[in-house]
Parts: sequence; structure tokens; C-alpha cells
Amino acid sequence: MFSPAGPSLRELCVQALTSVERGYDLLAPKFDHTPFRTSPAILDATVAELSSRGPFGRGVDVCCGTGAGLAVVDRLCPGGVTGVDFSAGMLAQARSAYPSASLVRADARALPFAGEFDLAVTFGAMGHFLPAERPALFAGVHRALRPGGLFAIPIGTPPPITSVAHWALLGFDTTMRIRNAVIRPPFVMYYRTTPLPAVKKDLAAAGFTVESTPLAALGQHRDGTPVCELLLARKPSPPR
Repeated sequence: MFSPAGPSLRELCVQALTSVERGYDLLAPKFDHTPFRTSPAILDATVAELSSRGPFGRGVDVCCGTGAGLAVVDRLCPGGVTGVDFSAGMLAQARSAYPSASLVRADARALPFAGEFDLAVTFGAMGHFLPAERPALFAGVHRALRPGGLFAIPIGTPPPITSVAHWALLGFDTTMRIRNAVIRPPFVMYYRTTPLPAVKKDLAAAGFTVESTPLAALGQHRDGTPVCELLLARKPSPPR
């Protein structure tokens, strides 16, 4: 799972026992050598799906980390690319990889933008937000978009209960809940707190019109369900 340039087990344990922000500051120099970085397959599938839904001017990657998603925004948004993250360490890596991007350190639950973007994306970050925090996140993205702007979120679908992946994710989330019950500050990272119906409901409550489409290029589970869906939340344009 990890290349020789990736973090050691000891480093991962140290990171997991700190806060989310501090943990990612520590992980940042080696993050791109871990399986946690968003895969090129997901990025390419997202670009392919969004290409027919533009055109887009300016774009923002929310929780950009080391910048994998900035490449998506750059391919779709000729008007400029912005990345937002609250980890200074992750932003330093993103700045090195994408010097032309405008990078902002901010909490995604309080985005400092208003009507600036035509496209917003986020990759692999939803598990860092508890369900009660999603309304603030989505309200901030809605505010940051221009009327007619689009917010795109690839979300993995639950693997079948008969699969190894199902039990691995359940075990990970259970371990994190136990860790957060006994250690402060919490490290919020869960894989099973973002079911599609609940996320769609929260996006609609924030004022978006919402649809989803399978990212067919990423394949299917053994039961025939798609491995990943792309949520497409559009900020309505005012009536003429």
C-alpha cells in the first residue's frame, strides 16, 4: 500500500494521535506516497464527466490537500484555479506542485468567498466532516459559487456486506470512534458517515439542485452497483 518513500507505521500512529490539522501537517511531505492521495482514475473520470457540463470560468478545490484536485480544476477552468485547505503543511506541498494556483488557508466550514467561482470540487475530504458539520460546509460552497455554478463531489458507494472491503471500512470506522472516545483532540476521519441520500439531502437544504451519476470508468462492485458516484450540486440561477 505504501511506497518506500511513504510514512512508517510509527509516523502514521503519531499522526493519528494528534488533531486532524496537526496530523496532516506531519503527513504532508509524504502524503503523495500513500494510498490516501486521490487516484488518477478518479480525477480523470471526474474530468470526463464534468467536461460536458461547462463551460466554467474560475474554479476552486475545497480541502485541496497537496493539490491532486487542482489538476482537475486547471483542466476545466481557464479563468483561474484556487485551492483551500486548513493544513499549512499540505498547502506548502500544493504550492510547490502548482505554483500558478491561488492557495488559501481556511477552514472549509467557513469559506471566505462570495460569488467568485463557476466550479467547486472536493476529493476524498467528506469523511473529515461529521454529519452535523456538513450544513456549514455546503452553505459556504453555495455562497462561494456564482449563480449557475456547480459543486462536484465523487463519493464511493458502500461495498456489499459480503465483501472484504465492507468489513475493512467498518473496522476502520469502529477503531476511529474508539480512539475519539478516549483521546482528545479527536481525529475525524470516517468512511461510513457520508451515505449518498444524506449528503444529497444536506446539499438540497443548502439551496442546491442535486443529481448524481455513476463514474462508470471506475467499475462496479460484485453486486453490480457502481464503485463511485459523482454528486452534482448546482446553485440555481435567479429567474429572468
